[in-house]
Amino acid sequence: MTDAGEATDMPSDGVLADCRARLAFDLLGNTWNPVVLWALRHRPSRPGELRVRIGGISPKVLTETLRRLEFNGLVARRAYGGSPPRVDYELTALGRTLLPRIEAFGAWAHAHGDEVMAAQENACAATPSTAAPPSPRPPGSSA
Repeated sequence: MTDAGEATDMPSDGVLADCRARLAFDLLGNTWNPVVLWALRHRPSRPGELRVRIGGISPKVLTETLRRLEFNGLVARRAYGGSPPRVDYELTALGRTLLPRIEAFGAWAHAHGDEVMAAQENACAATPSTAAPPSPRPPGSSA
């Protein structure tokens, strides 16, 4: 239970790498997953429409992201016959459950983004020889 009385599956003394919360963080921690989910919040869209709406995403990365989201049950792919063939993507009911969480992350970033950037600038100023931010470790790697 959390302080607010909500149930949680985060182990208090077990292995954190195996908890279900990690799955959620993996889904939202990818750069493009939440962006694509947010772009699909109003209506189904074709990949070309999504690229225009999102901006800055290559066709290859968008395709990989859509496949990953489909694999995880967050978006549905619908193919239409005809020439040329047409495909669109839409959020599933499961994908829609993430929208409030994505919005909350966005609100947090809006409220605290300046503080995070100031901390980064301070860290870079304190250690000029390591001005680049530390790279995140991939899941499963050891320190």
